[in-house]
Amino acid sequence: MKRRKFLRNSSTVAAGIVSAPILASYKEEPAVKETAKAPILPITICTWDFGNATAKAWEVLEKGGTALDAVHQGVMVEENDLNNSTVGNGGRPDRDGNVTLDACIMDKDGNCGAVLAMQNIANPISVARKVMEETPHVMLAGKGAEQFAYEQGFEKTDLLTEESKQAWEEWKKTSQYKPIINIENHDTIGMLAIDADGDIAGACTTSGMAYKMAGRVGDSPIIGAGLFVDNEIGGATATGVGEEVVRTVGSFLIVELMRQGKSPQEACEEGVKRIIAKNKDKQDFQIGFIAINKKGETGGYCIHPGFTYRTYTKEGHVNNPSDSYLKS
Repeated sequence: MKRRKFLRNSSTVAAGIVSAPILASYKEEPAVKETAKAPILPITICTWDFGNATAKAWEVLEKGGTALDAVHQGVMVEENDLNNSTVGNGGRPDRDGNVTLDACIMDKDGNCGAVLAMQNIANPISVARKVMEETPHVMLAGKGAEQFAYEQGFEKTDLLTEESKQAWEEWKKTSQYKPIINIENHDTIGMLAIDADGDIAGACTTSGMAYKMAGRVGDSPIIGAGLFVDNEIGGATATGVGEEVVRTVGSFLIVELMRQGKSPQEACEEGVKRIIAKNKDKQDFQIGFIAINKKGETGGYCIHPGFTYRTYTKEGHVNNPSDSYLKS
C-alpha cells in the first residue's frame, strides 16, 4: 500500500475511534437567539450654523437617499448662497482679487475626489464628485480642475460678487492679513451623514481664507486633513486655520482615535489638544472639529469659544455650541 493512501486510511479509522465516544456524549445545545440590533437612525451634522444645508441633507435622508447624496446636496446649498462670503459663489477673493475654491467628498467605500484652487466654477463639490466617479485620480488642481469641469458640462461663472469686490478694494488700502477668530476663520462647511443603511459619507467645501496668497490651499480639500471617513468606524471634518489641521492630519487622527475606542467627543478633544501642543506659545487662531461614529454618536470641540455645529435627526434640528479648550 502506498504511504499516502495508508496515512489517509489510518487517519479515517482513528477519527472514527476517537469521535465515537465524543458523539455519544454530545448533546445539542439550544440555539442562541440573536438580539436585534438597534437600527441606526439617519443623521447629518455640519460645521457652524448652516441650518439650510443640514435641512437639505436631511430631506435627502428622509426620502431614503444615500449619505453621499445627502452631504453633496447639503453643502451645495452654501456654495450657492451669495450671502455666504466664505463658501462657493460670492466667496472672498485672494489678495489678487481671484476667487479660488476648494472641495472634497468621500463615500462609504473610501472613494474620494477633490479640487484645489479652482476658479470660475460655482459648485466645486460637484466637480470633486466627478473627479471621484469619472477619473482615476483623487485630486485635480487649478486650471486642470477648471478644464475638467468644462469637459463635464459645468458653466463658467464669475464668482466675484460686487459685495466681495468692494470688501477686497477696502482691504487693499492696508493689505493687512490677520484672520479674525470665528469670522475670517468661519470659512468652511464640512458635513457628515449616516443614511438608513448605516453608511457614512462626508463633504467639505470652502473659498478659503479671505485675501490669502494666490495658490494657497488649506486643509479643506485634503483627504485625511479636512475630511476623512471610514465606514467601519466613523467620520470627521474640520474648520479654521487649515495649515494647523494639515500638520496633524486632523480628521484622520480623530477617526483613528475613535477606532481605538474613544467617543467622537473625546476624539475631537484630543485632536485639538494635539494642535495646541504644537502651538504652545501661539493660540490666536481657531480650529473646530466635528465627528460622528458608526452608532450615530456625535462630538465637537474647538480652541476658542464661538464655534457651533448643526445636527439634524428625527429628534430635531439643533445648533450645538461646542465646548472649547480656552474658556471665555
